[in-house]
Order: sequence, then C-alpha cells, then structure tokens
Amino acid sequence: MSEDSGLNSGLKQRHMTLIAIGGTIGAGLFVGSGVVIHTAGPAALISFLLAGVLIMLVMRMLGEMAVARPAVGSFYEYARIGLGDWAGFVIGWLYWYFWVVVVAIEAVAGATVLGRWIPDAPVWLVSLILLAVMTATNLFSVRAFGEFE
Repeated sequence: MSEDSGLNSGLKQRHMTLIAIGGTIGAGLFVGSGVVIHTAGPAALISFLLAGVLIMLVMRMLGEMAVARPAVGSFYEYARIGLGDWAGFVIGWLYWYFWVVVVAIEAVAGATVLGRWIPDAPVWLVSLILLAVMTATNLFSVRAFGEFE
C-alpha cells in the first residue's frame, strides 16, 4: 500500500469547531427545548441540568477509558472491549440509527424555522429540499460542506 492514498484534509480547524458545536446544539435543541420549557415550565431546566451532568460524567469516563486502553475505532469499540462483541455491534448500529433520526428531525426543525419566511410551502417539501441541499453540498466537496455547515 502506498503512502499517498489520494486523500487530503479539506476542513480547517474552524470548520471542525463549528461542525462540532452545530452537531451538539443543532436546531432541534432550540425548537425542542422551547416546547419542553413551555409545556413543563422551569422544572424542565432542572432535568436539563441533571442530563447535562450525566453526559459530562459519561464523557469523562469515556476519556479515561481512551487514556487507559487506547483503541482504534470509535466509542463503541470500548463497549466491545468491555462487554463483548455483541455490545460493540449493537451500540454501533444504535449510533447509526440515532443519526438517521436526528438528520430527519433537524431537517423538520429547519423547515419549521424557515416556514416563517416561506409561509405557503409545506414543511415536508422544505425538509426534503434542505436534505437534498446538504447532501449535494457534502458530495460536492468537503471544504464546501465545511463552509456551508
């Protein structure tokens, strides 16, 4: 296998940072949390705080596992090492399924937000257009996706 695989890095540090922030926050968080706070009131903030602490603890544990036993692969590799092949397999596919659902939810949230400027367009059509534009941008080039994202 040759050293030059034809791949290069097209994303800059600012692209990676903003994609990470956007992937963490996303439009769904603002739309979804607004609905939850409106429905449940201030008690929702307490549940958000508890969930945030739990996520912080899980991420810290994952970081400690990565330092103690470095492995090639994603976080599901640590489940495979600790719990067996079945756990790594299930967590990997659940993560894929999670992102399939999140992409659809984000498209609907984006279409709902854009619906204020395009009042007569159906939400499903705007969602489909958003998905098509993002997919086309991603297929065109990594740098274009980074700038667009």
